[in-house]
Amino acid sequence: MEEQQNLWQFMMQQSGKLWEQTLTHTGLTFISLLIAVLVGLPLGIIIAKRKSLASGVLGFAGILQTIPSIALLGFMIPLLGIGPLPAIAALFLYALLPIIRNTYTGIKEVDHAVVDAAFGMGMTHKQVLLKIQLPLAMPVILAGIRTATVINVGVATLAAYIAAGGLGEFIFGGIALNNTNMILAGAIPAALLAILFDFLLSIVQKLQVRKMRKVALVLPVVLLIFSSFYIIPFSGKKILAGFTPEFMGREDGYLGLKKIYGLKIPTVVISDAVMYKAAYEKKLDVISGYSTDGRLKAFDLVTLQDDKTIFPPYYAAPLVRQESLKKFPELEPVLNMLSGKINDSIMTDLNYRVDYLKQLPEQVAREFLQQINLYKTPQNGNAGVVRIGSKIFGEQYILVNMYSMLIKGYTNLQVETKTGLGGTKICFDALTNNQIDFYPEYTGTGLLVLLQPTKQEFQKVMGDKEATYQFVKKEFKNKYNLAWLQPIGFNNAYALMMRRQQAKDLDIQTISDLRNFLSSDQ
Repeated sequence: MEEQQNLWQFMMQQSGKLWEQTLTHTGLTFISLLIAVLVGLPLGIIIAKRKSLASGVLGFAGILQTIPSIALLGFMIPLLGIGPLPAIAALFLYALLPIIRNTYTGIKEVDHAVVDAAFGMGMTHKQVLLKIQLPLAMPVILAGIRTATVINVGVATLAAYIAAGGLGEFIFGGIALNNTNMILAGAIPAALLAILFDFLLSIVQKLQVRKMRKVALVLPVVLLIFSSFYIIPFSGKKILAGFTPEFMGREDGYLGLKKIYGLKIPTVVISDAVMYKAAYEKKLDVISGYSTDGRLKAFDLVTLQDDKTIFPPYYAAPLVRQESLKKFPELEPVLNMLSGKINDSIMTDLNYRVDYLKQLPEQVAREFLQQINLYKTPQNGNAGVVRIGSKIFGEQYILVNMYSMLIKGYTNLQVETKTGLGGTKICFDALTNNQIDFYPEYTGTGLLVLLQPTKQEFQKVMGDKEATYQFVKKEFKNKYNLAWLQPIGFNNAYALMMRRQQAKDLDIQTISDLRNFLSSDQ
């Protein structure tokens, strides 16, 4: 709705937030690095003295390195909740291996003749360690710390998924919003931080042995100073909101809440995979949810009425390549078989079964199609392959499985599914680059994220289900040669949510009520 910005203009406009995220990112990196040095250095010394422990300790640290970073963060959430603690714990575990291994290697590689001479001069084991072995091993140890630092700078971007802040907020927001400037605004500073810290440590690593003794004393102080850059956000706030990266940057999200409602609320960025549970566990008070999400029911949350109508209609429909419809003419009528079959309450129940009861999307999809008498046994599937994509949440998995079963049952086509492609940008790019044939999309997302209409165009269709659908259908055909097929029937709109009991206690029913409560509480 605004003129296109270049990267420099975007970074200047967001300079305050960018600087804050850079400091947060630096602090997260060095808090975990400091703890890793305090733990890893002694462990490296111990296993260098006791060789029998070396394989076990290094093996365990190596196993930690093989765990995918996002999975490790997920493991930490049940133990430590959301926010800085699980992020710091995960980064600490990733930094351990290079520090332990290089400390062990550095001490073992010190010339035995030098060590024997030191003992011959009457030095104790402690004196040999502190005055001979550690100073001589320090370049190798610093190499391990360099490696751990670079690893932590990269992995720390994922901290944004669990409300710990950092440059990942820009990166994931940009991916979700199809905003290259936003992605680069987070990725470039993260890369520069890694290069800068690696360069500074490389200079220290090349110092003479005599100066290494000073380095051993100064390094912990430097790590402590950098660690202080991280300030745990919004501690002690009475109301804390958790919004997804996409919601934070959308006109029908936090930007609209600030402009239209004047809503000012302490906010952390968090993945939608964990925000519902965080609200249920009283770690967040307000979240940006989806109106048909099954976790509403599971966690006893209530949606606040959008009394000023900033959330447009989000009716789901297949978004398909025109070339695919021409190549497979039998595809369109099959995809339209779901039209009008799923309303809001039905979709909420299906999502509840997947998101909370942990039933497989394939099982839920099959049972629903059987219930409405649309399920058929798959045919041979030798007339070609249709590629279906999806975003990375349960509702999309359910829809993809339904479409897959319908195509296999009613046509002689085979299906290849590419689920979990991430956010809107990844799915849309895969579609336009002919990597998939279609995926389920939402009219509101098509309007605001992909088309980015002018203010006049937006106001003309705002709040009107049919007008929004017809607008995106026409514009997508003209601009991208893509077809919106018939809407499925449910409206998965954005919504602000609170715990039902909390909303009742505070007498908050609408977004305006929330704004008034926050204003009176300041």
